[in-house]
Amino acid sequence: VQLQASGGGLVQAGGSLSLSCAASGRTFSSYDMGWFRQAPGKEREFLARIRWSGGSTYYANSVKGRFTISRDNVKNTVYLQMNNLKPEDTAVYYCAARFLSRGILESGSEYDYWGQGTQVTVSS
Repeated sequence: VQLQASGGGLVQAGGSLSLSCAASGRTFSSYDMGWFRQAPGKEREFLARIRWSGGSTYYANSVKGRFTISRDNVKNTVYLQMNNLKPEDTAVYYCAARFLSRGILESGSEYDYWGQGTQVTVSS
């Protein structure tokens, strides 16, 4: 599976952005998908995960209520809608794929494939 993240950019605090992650291959619907981010000088941070069916989602406390993960298995795409953005949300955002798992998938080491990242910058 190859992943291509897009949708990043510059936004003012309080604004919104929607990230997309397009996957190649015909088995996208067999993968649980996650979003992570990494700010300069900081460790990679888990944000959200969605099961292969789209029926279950899980969020980090830091983004719960502001970010929404979703997927379209026909379009082979996973999305991250980000609302009420804050300057501390500034980071490179990555999507990741894990072939059918029962784990919570909060750790990056649990994922099989990664996208190249897209920069999100939130100005104050």
